[in-house]
Amino acid sequence: MRVIFNEELKAVADDLDHMAQDVRKAINASGEALLNADLDAAQNVIDGDIKIDALEANIINQCVSLLAKQNPVATDLRVVVSSMRLASTFERMGDLARHIAEAARRTYPLSPVPDEAKDLFTQMRDFLDKTADRTVSMLADRDADVAEQIILDDDILDDLHHQTFSMVLDDSWAGTKQQLIDVVLIGRFMERLGDHAVSAARRVTFIVSGFDPSKAPKRDEGTDID
Repeated sequence: MRVIFNEELKAVADDLDHMAQDVRKAINASGEALLNADLDAAQNVIDGDIKIDALEANIINQCVSLLAKQNPVATDLRVVVSSMRLASTFERMGDLARHIAEAARRTYPLSPVPDEAKDLFTQMRDFLDKTADRTVSMLADRDADVAEQIILDDDILDDLHHQTFSMVLDDSWAGTKQQLIDVVLIGRFMERLGDHAVSAARRVTFIVSGFDPSKAPKRDEGTDID
C-alpha cells in the first residue's frame, strides 16, 4: 500500500510541476502580448488556460482519492492538502495571465497601456517573469530558501503597483479614460500574480518544514495559506 501511495503522490507532484511550468509560460506570453501587441502570444495564453484548469481538476481529484483511500497522516497529509491548495493558486494565476492577454487582444494592434506607462509595466513584467522562474524552481526542488526570497521580494512589485495609481492620478496624465481603466486593472492583475506567488511560496515552506508562515505574517500579501 505504501508503494502505491508514493506512486500516486509522485503523479500529483508531476502534475503540479507541469502546472507551474504552464503558468510560467502564460505569465511570459501575457507580458509579451501586453507590451509588444503580440496577438499570437495573447491567443496562446487564452487557449492554454484550458489546460491549466484541467490540471487543477485532475490534481484535486487525485488528492481527494488519496485522502479517501489512503487516510494519510502527519507529513503525508500536509503534502496532500497543500498540493490541492497549490493547484488552486496556480489556476488563479493562469486566470490572471489570461485577463492580461484578453486586454491585449481587445486593443490589438495597439497596447492597452499608453506609451508613458510602458516603462513601469516593463518593470512589472520583468519582475513577474523572474518570479515565475523562481516558482517553478521552488516547487521542483521544494526549496524553502527560494520560497523565502519570493515572499521578501514581493514588496518590490507592491511598490511598482502603487506607482500605477500615482501615474493616473497625476495632473500630467494624458491618457484616455479607457487607458486609465486598463492601467489600473492590468496593474492590479499583475500585482495579484505576485500575491499568489507569495501564497505558493508559503505553502511550499509549510510542506518542507511544517511551519505555517501565514500564522505570523509580516505583511498583507492579499492572499494567505488558508
